[in-house]
Amino acid sequence: MGSKVHPYGFRVGVSKPWKSVWFNEKNYEEYLHEDKLIRDHIAKVYERAGVADVIIERPSDSLVKVDIHASRVGMIIGKKGSEIKALRDILKNMINNRAVKVYVHEVKSPYTNAQLVGEDISGQLQRRVSHKVALKRTIGNAMRRGAKGIKVMVSGRLGGADIARTEWYMEGRLPLQTLRSDIDYASVKSETKYGTIGIKVWIYKGDVQL
Repeated sequence: MGSKVHPYGFRVGVSKPWKSVWFNEKNYEEYLHEDKLIRDHIAKVYERAGVADVIIERPSDSLVKVDIHASRVGMIIGKKGSEIKALRDILKNMINNRAVKVYVHEVKSPYTNAQLVGEDISGQLQRRVSHKVALKRTIGNAMRRGAKGIKVMVSGRLGGADIARTEWYMEGRLPLQTLRSDIDYASVKSETKYGTIGIKVWIYKGDVQL
């Protein structure tokens, strides 16, 4: 029986970057826990800002660099940078008063970012939009914005059905086994009236030069 490898993990270090850029044997457990605290806090506080990714670097033991990629950067930066200053202070307290630098980057094409596409579908399902309508609309938007291929899978009590099931829709190409293929993948949970619905998104953006 075949098994499926994680599309991002399969390409890390080849055509995809690491999401935590540091190495420390002595404080590995502590740093890993801090990374999770940082990501969880940003995801919770800036839920409506369309956070697509958080990259954490540690150039030294006393400095942490946090790169936030989001579609609505204004919500994170705030008026005259007030929000980002507050975020920096909160993160500093969370990680034993180490120096923190926060950089915010705008996601230029949210319709071809798997994380943002998954969250958009989640929002539609929570507003009781039919899953078929939501998926077809999302796939159409992605293909019109330049995606070479897209697959979306939803699992759970779709449309309030008594029995959970899985449905998926796909358009275009999706070469998952080719390392040079730029595949963006995300898994999102949607808490609906009828229970949790799992959403998986694969987006093929073309090939990268290795």
